Amino acid sequence: MTTTSDTARPEVPPLTRPELGLAGAGALAAAGVGALGLVASFDAVSVAAARWGFVSPWMLPVGIDVAIPVFTVANLLLIRMDMALAWVRFVPWALTLITCGLNVAAGRGMWAKVAHGTMPLLWVVFSEIGAHIYAVRIGAVTGRRMDKIRFGRWLLAFPSTFALWRRMTLWEITSYTVALEREKERQLARADLREMYGHRWRKQTPQRTRVLLKLGELAPATVPADPDPGPDRAAGGEPKAKRRSKSRGKAARTPAELLAAAREATAGWPDAELTADRIRTTVRVSAANARMLRDALKSERANGSDGRELESVAA
Repeated sequence: MTTTSDTARPEVPPLTRPELGLAGAGALAAAGVGALGLVASFDAVSVAAARWGFVSPWMLPVGIDVAIPVFTVANLLLIRMDMALAWVRFVPWALTLITCGLNVAAGRGMWAKVAHGTMPLLWVVFSEIGAHIYAVRIGAVTGRRMDKIRFGRWLLAFPSTFALWRRMTLWEITSYTVALEREKERQLARADLREMYGHRWRKQTPQRTRVLLKLGELAPATVPADPDPGPDRAAGGEPKAKRRSKSRGKAARTPAELLAAAREATAGWPDAELTADRIRTTVRVSAANARMLRDALKSERANGSDGRELESVAA
């Protein structure tokens, strides 16, 4: 089946110099605002700690406020090394809630409490933005980050979208594009089995075939020949699969002919558009042959091979 690396996705264009300058200015401003929040929290909590009888009141805000950026940096480093721990990102949030509570307690009026409680939150908000950027960039490089499904698809087709998300999660399909391609192949395979075995195809299909279909590993070209179509036959006694092959009336093309047709059809295509689905619809081949043609064409473009690996695979 297709993997994440098989389907080329367009890369996000790099930031321009003005955008880099704007991002740098925003990062500096965010660091400044976060630092102001920590300083304001330090003063407010120190005064409150002295009022509560702490011998060294400065230790309370230092112990909490310094731990917030320390755990934030630790979370970013773990993401950078692809060793992320889910609970570490919540430690700065927990410490921030504690310091916000202390700041609210230190305020004398309602608006003073709101102001004191809001300032420490700014640091965690900015650190979450940084962690998200890190996670997305590292996930894009390592292929570990799972693509999100569009909200519109959830809204318009919730049951099928949930089933698609479930398969992505269970079988570690991180690319939404690859998951859609597998789903199309699975639906085509189901249609072939339904046409071959009739309305009771689930009971008549071999167990191994049903398992492969459930896993999304069964492409239309790999659907087994009908061993015993039972009552689902034409009036003359021929299985549906045989009638379908006779109605086509065309001899099967050899792998060399398929490759030649694919070369001609995709001569002007960029690498990003060289996908199995587009080759299948353009050259009019099965999904399995489309994947073999795609791999052969990509190999030719990469190292100038002559496509013999396609013939060996097809044989």
